[in-house]
Amino acid sequence: MRARYGVPLSLTAVGAAGLAYAAGIEARSFRLRRVTIPVLPRGMRPLRVLQVSDIHMVSGQRKKQRWLQSLAGLRPDFVVNTGDNLSDTEGVPEVLDALGPLMEFPGTYVFGSNDYYGPKLRNPARYLIEKVQGRHGLNGNAPAVGVVHNPWEELRDAFDAAGWVGLSNARGRLKLEGIEIALTGLDDPHIKRDRYAEVAGGPEEGADLSLAVVHAPYLRSLDAFTADGYPLILAGHTHGGQLCIPFYGALVTNCDLDTGRVKGLSTHTAGEHTSYLHVSAGCGTNRYTPVRFACPPEATLLTLVERA
Repeated sequence: MRARYGVPLSLTAVGAAGLAYAAGIEARSFRLRRVTIPVLPRGMRPLRVLQVSDIHMVSGQRKKQRWLQSLAGLRPDFVVNTGDNLSDTEGVPEVLDALGPLMEFPGTYVFGSNDYYGPKLRNPARYLIEKVQGRHGLNGNAPAVGVVHNPWEELRDAFDAAGWVGLSNARGRLKLEGIEIALTGLDDPHIKRDRYAEVAGGPEEGADLSLAVVHAPYLRSLDAFTADGYPLILAGHTHGGQLCIPFYGALVTNCDLDTGRVKGLSTHTAGEHTSYLHVSAGCGTNRYTPVRFACPPEATLLTLVERA
């Protein structure tokens, strides 16, 4: 009897322990990554940019709120929010409470699908199936039916009132003590809300730095930004793979980006141009899959320095 059932019982115990760790410990082990990116013109002082992404706030997540509030102590030059703030229709007040101290700094934002729509329960194995079939989000899948609509307008109005620049298929500018940053952003490609034709044309003349922002790093968006000559693209959405294999990495990205660039700093080439790409692994999870493994939740302090 021991020989027949010892192995399955031990595997069950290991699986249960892994799940407990992924949900109870790692999913709440918030940390800050620091990255240096050489994209500024010669002679320009370094800029400290705090990127927050994929908060997926659910009511009652007090530790996440306190951690996000504490990031204001970094005193960034400006903040970039790359979307998916919500995972609860009642979560807007808690998102605004968590981001309140950061909204005292200049900032910019784009929205992701979970800002617009509530999450749905789905089998995690579907992400692997969709990867094999080349289907992601509404890009190849049937339109979502019976989805819950989140009160994203309340988020937009609060961000705008704080002076943050909305970049959903839009351009904008930030002025920082004599430094002018031109911003170009897209609405979420994951649900086909991106309209690059509305913002095409490349970096604006007269700005000290041009920055591109999008929630989901789909290749069509990265190709367009890079071909237009943007030196840096910031994105989120992937959760860094969320459930990763130690010493191997992510299995999926939930878009058509390769797993080798699922998070962190890399480059993207299109035409004759190459851009830096930074993808945040984000600090939250879908409320129905509140687990992370070998991929802790994060925010990133990007230090932009002179080009070589």
